[in-house]
Amino acid sequence: MKKVYSLAEVDQTMCIGDRICENVCPTGAIRMVKKKAVVDGQKCSACLKCIDYCGEGAIRVVLRPQPVLLKVDPSEVDQDQLRELCRKAHLDPDDVICPCTATTASEVGAAILKGARTPEDVSIMTGVRTACGMWCMALVQELLRAHGLKTTPSKGYNWYEVDTALWNVPDEVVRKYPEYRLDEARRLFQVSMDKETTSEN
Repeated sequence: MKKVYSLAEVDQTMCIGDRICENVCPTGAIRMVKKKAVVDGQKCSACLKCIDYCGEGAIRVVLRPQPVLLKVDPSEVDQDQLRELCRKAHLDPDDVICPCTATTASEVGAAILKGARTPEDVSIMTGVRTACGMWCMALVQELLRAHGLKTTPSKGYNWYEVDTALWNVPDEVVRKYPEYRLDEARRLFQVSMDKETTSEN
């Protein structure tokens, strides 16, 4: 969840149309129109990445007339479907996906069940990836994949398709490095998930 009080605004006279701001925007709020960056105020999450990356200083932040709340209420979706989606992604519904916004797996999962199909959709709905963007991207992708959605970045976008979770480490790597106790970590995680499922029934 994130409350957004401001949005980006482009000075068209300074914009050189290099697309850098478009490529780093986590919500897809910036698009090129006639070789100039244009901000969709409905999508802007005030992450300030565009300002950080614009070498021309063509973007500034302005206050919104009214703040916008980026939040999905997990109670608005089917709870069995939500738990199953989180389980498939190897996440507990209460796991924090985005430490910067304190957004949980249940909120991201609810956004996906409500129609989010891309990381940008999830960001617009929940606010994840609109601060540092380092921790949450892999987990957002994991939940999207668990829902059967393909996560392929558009050309030029500043994110990568990643698959770095514990359960995705190849078995030969797990066997080769027993000192990391990856097999035990997988087993303990599965035991905790099984206990949770049993206690709910």
